[in-house]
Amino acid sequence: MSEDGREENKKQGGFKTMPLILGNEICDRFASTGFNANLITYLTQIMHMPMVEASNVLTNFSGTSSLTPIIGALIADSFAGRFWSITVGLIIYLIGMISLTISAVAPSLHPPPCAEHQQCQKATSGQFFILYTSLLLTAIGSGGIRPCVVPFGADQLELKGTHAAAKKGPTFFNLYFFSMGFISLLALTLVVYIQDNVGWGWGFGIPTIVMALSIIVFVVRYPFYIRIKPAGSPLTRLTQVMVAAIRKRNAVRPDDVNLFYQDKELDADLSVTGRLVHTDQLKFFDRAAIVTNDDILPSGRPNLWRLSTVHRVEELKAIMRMLPIWIMGIILIMALSHNGTFAIQQGRIMDRRITRHFQFPAASISIFTVISMLTSLTIYDRVLVPLARRYTKRPTGITYFQRMGIGLVLAMLSNVSAALVETKRKNAMNLHGVSISVFWLVPQFAIHGFAETFFSVGQMEFVYHQAPESMRSSATALFWLGISLGYYMGTALVTIVHNRTKKGVDWLPDDLNKGKLDSYYWLVTAIQIVNIGYYLVCSKYYKMKTLEAAEGEKVAEIEKERGEEKVELGDTK
Repeated sequence: MSEDGREENKKQGGFKTMPLILGNEICDRFASTGFNANLITYLTQIMHMPMVEASNVLTNFSGTSSLTPIIGALIADSFAGRFWSITVGLIIYLIGMISLTISAVAPSLHPPPCAEHQQCQKATSGQFFILYTSLLLTAIGSGGIRPCVVPFGADQLELKGTHAAAKKGPTFFNLYFFSMGFISLLALTLVVYIQDNVGWGWGFGIPTIVMALSIIVFVVRYPFYIRIKPAGSPLTRLTQVMVAAIRKRNAVRPDDVNLFYQDKELDADLSVTGRLVHTDQLKFFDRAAIVTNDDILPSGRPNLWRLSTVHRVEELKAIMRMLPIWIMGIILIMALSHNGTFAIQQGRIMDRRITRHFQFPAASISIFTVISMLTSLTIYDRVLVPLARRYTKRPTGITYFQRMGIGLVLAMLSNVSAALVETKRKNAMNLHGVSISVFWLVPQFAIHGFAETFFSVGQMEFVYHQAPESMRSSATALFWLGISLGYYMGTALVTIVHNRTKKGVDWLPDDLNKGKLDSYYWLVTAIQIVNIGYYLVCSKYYKMKTLEAAEGEKVAEIEKERGEEKVELGDTK
C-alpha cells in the first residue's frame, strides 16, 4: 500500500468518527422517540380510536418497523453498503414524519375535537389512509437505519480481530446504548410535554426538524467513514448451501474433514479475520462441501449451487445455531409490548398532579425506564465489570449469556410489579374512589430499564460477535426481526385475550377500572417464566463459533472471554 493510502486510512474511522455516527443516531433517536412515545394518546384522543384497536395499531406499527430491517440488511450486505442504506433510510423516515406532522396540523386530515356530551366523531377512511401511509414510510425508513447503525459504528473501530473486539466491543456497545438512553430521556420529557400542552403540530414538528438535521450531520462527513465493501447477498449464499446439501443428501459423508471443499481465494472477501472452522453440529449441511462429479465448471471455479466451501457451510450453521436464542427474544418482546400502550393508559387515569397547575404527562412515565438504564449502564461498566473481572478473569466480567439471563429475570419481575400495582390501583378506585399516584408505575418501568441494560446490550453483543463477519448487518436485522415478531405476537395475545374475555368480564375494556388488566399481566409473567426455562436449556447447549485466523492460526471464539479469546489449536493449511 502506498504512503498516501496509509495516510488516508489513518484519517478514516476510529473513535474520532463516533461523535458523527452517534450524533446522527442521537438525532434519529430523539426524533423517533418523540414521535412514538405519545402516539397512543394521539390515536385515542385525536383520531378517536378505541383503546384495544389503538394498542394493536401501535404494536403492528412497531412490528413492521422491526420487520423492514431484514430487507434493509440484505440490501446493505448485498450491494448498497451500510452508509447508503442508512442515508436512504433516514430520508424515507423523514418523509413519513413530514406527512404525519402535516396531518396533525391540517384540520381536514384529522377528526374534529369531541363535543361535550356527544359521541366523538371517528376519523374518515381518507384520514386513516394518511395516518397509515405516514407510519408505513417511517417503518420502511427504519429498515435502512436499524440493521446498519451498530455494525457501521463497529466498523469504524475495526472490531475485526478477537483481541480488538474484546477490548473495544463492550465500550462501543455500552456507549451506544447509553447515548440512546440519554437522548430518549430528553425526548420523553420535552417532546411529550409539548405534545400534551402546546400542540401536536409542534410535538411532531420538532422531531421532524431534528431528523432533517441528523441527515445533514451524517452525510457531510462521508469521507471520514470506513466503508466496508459489500460481500454479496448472504441470503443467496445460505440458499446455495441448502440447495447443494439437498442435492447431495445421499452422498457418503467422509470421516476426514480435510476432504471437504476449501477455497481461500473464493472466501477471501467473506473472511477477512479468518475462515470459519468445521464443526460437528448440523452435519447434514456438510454434504454441500463434498466434491462430486459436475461440481467444477469448465472455468475451474465451483458451481456454487452444487458445491460450497466449509466456510460457507459454517456460515449457515452459525446462523442456525443462533436461532433458538433469537426465538427467546421474541417471547420477551411480546411480554413487554404493553409498556407503551396499557401502562400509559393507566397513567392517564391516575393522579398525575405535581403542583396545582402542572400534571405529569402520562407518556413521560417511560423516562424512569431510561433513567434506570442510564444509571445501571454506568454502574455496570464502572463497578460490576471490574468487580466480576477479579473473579472470572474475563475482560467483560460476565459472558453475554449470563448478561441476557439476568435481563430475562428482571423483565419478568417488571411484569410482577405491573400486576401488583394494577391490582392496588383498581381496588383504590373501585372500593374507595381514590386515584393513586401515577408514580406507583415507576417500579415496573425502572426494573424494565435494568432489564434493558442486561438483555438488550447482551443480545446485541451476542448477535454481533457470533454472526459470520460478512453477515453482521443481516444478523443485526435478526435482532430487529425478533422484535417485530414479538410485537405481532403481542398484538395476537391482546386480541385473543380481548375476544375470549369480552363476553364475561372483559380483561381489556376501554375503561380499565372495569377490566382485569392485572390478570393480563399475570398471564404474561407466566409466559416469561416458561421462556426463562427455555433460555437456560438453549444457552447450556450453545456452541461458540470457531474460526481460522487469516495468518494461519485457529481461533476459537469461546465463552471464557465472551466468545472472543484466542486459543492455539495448531497450524492449518
